[in-house]
Amino acid sequence: MTVERFEVSDGRAGPYGVTVGPDGAVWFTLVHAGEIGRLAADGSVRRFGLGAPGCGPSVITAGPDGALWFARMRDHRIGRIDVDGGERSFALPTDGAGPYGITAGPDGALWFTELNAGRIGRITVDGEVTEYPLPVAGGMPSMITAGPDGALWFTLNQAHAVGRITVDGAVTVHGLPTEGAAPVGIAAGGDGALWCVEIGAGQLGRIAVDGTVTEYPLPDRAGRPHAVAAGPQGRLWFTEWAGNRIGSLTADGSYRGYDLPVAASEPHGIAVGPDGAVYAALEIGEIVRLTPDA
Repeated sequence: MTVERFEVSDGRAGPYGVTVGPDGAVWFTLVHAGEIGRLAADGSVRRFGLGAPGCGPSVITAGPDGALWFARMRDHRIGRIDVDGGERSFALPTDGAGPYGITAGPDGALWFTELNAGRIGRITVDGEVTEYPLPVAGGMPSMITAGPDGALWFTLNQAHAVGRITVDGAVTVHGLPTEGAAPVGIAAGGDGALWCVEIGAGQLGRIAVDGTVTEYPLPDRAGRPHAVAAGPQGRLWFTEWAGNRIGSLTADGSYRGYDLPVAASEPHGIAVGPDGAVYAALEIGEIVRLTPDA
């Protein structure tokens, strides 16, 4: 395993969400500075202000239109930035919605969670917003991903559950077996299932599309896994925020952990590039790149 570190900000700016853009660069949010950053292949960094330092950009994803889309959880907007830095944002209909997770859907729109309002939102690339209320009050929908079944899957952090919503807005909720699981990150795995990280229980959960759940306890149950992404050969990669490491799990439950080179680096978002390299956003002001051995 090769580990490379890239300083992208000071520790006050807070790198948080991360994704690989359509231009091959790594794009990330700076949650405390209210900015979006771009890390090029040569290690150079550009930062783009959003005109609202307190807007709290959180999760970021590549959109279907060649731009990057992100949730602004503190001023309750959805943002869009093109690869040249042109930015705009869209207000949400619900006051105080608290958008957090976001993903590209199978229908050419972006789907997002509303942390505070208990809803799932859909926004077209033209900015038209539709909101869907959830049947679980106070569930705190967190991250969201496109599933292998043509639906969107999301975590319900305070309901200790995972939800599914079709593109027509039909919602199903699947409870997790462990009380206090508090799932946050979720990703579609290469095995046709959904995988979530349980920050409250120190576990990964595998959810089949029929709702069957299997849980895999991690060696460090206090590691507080936060975000998860799927890589090649069916391997899941995830950040262990309190454990200060990047973890990986194969579909059969085999675990490996990689300690980060700086103590208390606070890893949050994670993404896997097309070449299998793993990128994690460290709130101390760095993006780390892990290149697994062949």
